[in-house]
This record gives sequence, structure tokens and C-alpha cells, in this order.
Amino acid sequence: VVAARAPKFDPDWAIDLIKKAGIRNVFMPATAIKMMQTSLVSRPDLGLRTLGTAGEALGGQTLNWAHETLGLQINEFYGQTECNAIISACHEIGIHKPGSMGKSVPGHKVAILGSESEHLPTGEVGEIAIQEPSPVMFLEYWNDPASTAEKFNGKWMLTGDRGWCDSEGYFHFVGRNDDVITSAGYRIGPSEIEDCLTSHPAVELAAVVGKPDPIRTEIVCANIKLAVGYQRSNLLETEIRNHVKNRLSAHEYPREINFVGNIPLTESGKVIRRHFRH
Repeated sequence: VVAARAPKFDPDWAIDLIKKAGIRNVFMPATAIKMMQTSLVSRPDLGLRTLGTAGEALGGQTLNWAHETLGLQINEFYGQTECNAIISACHEIGIHKPGSMGKSVPGHKVAILGSESEHLPTGEVGEIAIQEPSPVMFLEYWNDPASTAEKFNGKWMLTGDRGWCDSEGYFHFVGRNDDVITSAGYRIGPSEIEDCLTSHPAVELAAVVGKPDPIRTEIVCANIKLAVGYQRSNLLETEIRNHVKNRLSAHEYPREINFVGNIPLTESGKVIRRHFRH
């Protein structure tokens, strides 16, 4: 394991570290991988054997890029600090589907629960939950029995994340409970919209949040950091909006677009959406 500290995630610094240390197996958030794409256009020879990601939905655009540019299939994982890797993709043994996190890891029972803790049918969005006991599940929050009790519903540990399971047993991530946007009766996850936005050549990074609206409850608001060489304009804004409108459902396109100079990230490289909430 290679450990190194930087003031914040920098794609060129990460690429240099990988090459200098001869690292062959890399694990990082999807946003960090997206930030490395521009830097790797002229230097794609990383020499990686495997590339894994978790913490955010990966999205098809980044998956395709890694395959075409690095010659790698990214394995996506899902877990939490309270319960480690419990959903996983594994291309080596044929467990993978673009847009999904994979299937439940052997030895773990994962379900999608509704608001009344009922098991939801295939395709319905609800809360991702894991049945105890599990060797990778925490026992309790230290000196905080109230928070521990809130985390469980009977034998099910509640993740606070929303997702759905398809007919083949693949789990799909929608977003954190507090990230999900409620607009005109639809519940919209920001990850798919962000992935679509970053597939446009002008968009380097995007953070999608819900903005309060008197008619729709919330509208989809996209905060966009432009790629080098692009300038904000009304024409570009319309082009980006139509880029989403033509690829996703009609209710998912951003009704408001803000061009920003910076999108804050956590130390591990995840987008901090709460920075843009109103």
C-alpha cells in the first residue's frame, strides 16, 4: 500500500505518484478519475493492472473512457464506513453491467426497502439496506446509542443511500437521501445527470443539486466547471442543457445552469454537493 499526502487532490500529482512508485492497482473516487482524463490524453501509459472505484456513482462515460484510453475495465464497489464492501462488480468473473455497482458480495444480504421498511419489488427506488450480522459491519457508534438505534431497523442496517435492483440482481445507485431531488413528483438522483454533463467536451466537473421552486418543489440546478479552452455563454448553456435533454428523461435536464470557477472536493476527491445547496 502506498500512502502519500497532498493538500488537495491534483490529477497531475496523482499520475506522477502512480508512475514514480510503479503502482499497478489503484482505487479512487469517480470524480478523481474524471479529473485525470484531461491530463491522461497525452500520457495514457500508466501501466495499471486494475482500477477500482467507490463512494460515487461511476457512470457509463467514465467506464467507456477507461476501457478505450487505459485498456482497463473499472470495477465499481459499494459500502460505507459502517459496513465495508457489500456490493461489487468483478469483470474478471463476468459480474458487471454498465450503470450498476454490481451484485451483492457473497455472504451478504442486501435489499431495497421502502418508507415502511417493506421490501420493494424489482426496479423500484428505495433505501439500500444490509442484513446483520456481517463481519464487515460496525457494532455501534461510540458512546452514541441513539444514533446507533437510528441506523438499524430490526436486523437491517440502513445506509441512507437510495438505489434500485434490477431483474438480474444488479444494484444501481441513485444518491444519498439528502441528495435526491424532488421535482414535479419525480425523485431524481444527481449522479446520472452529472455523468451525462461530463460527457460533454466543455464540462470538466459538475455538481447537481435541487433548488427550491414554488411550483415544482425543486428544480434541477447544475453547477458546472468548464474545461480549459471553453468560455461561458448563453449559446453554450443551451447546448449543454440540450445535451442532457436529448440523452436522459425530460424531467432530468437542468433548468438552471451556473458556471463556477471551482467545485470543492473532499480530500479523497468526491464532489461536495452541499456547498451548492440553497
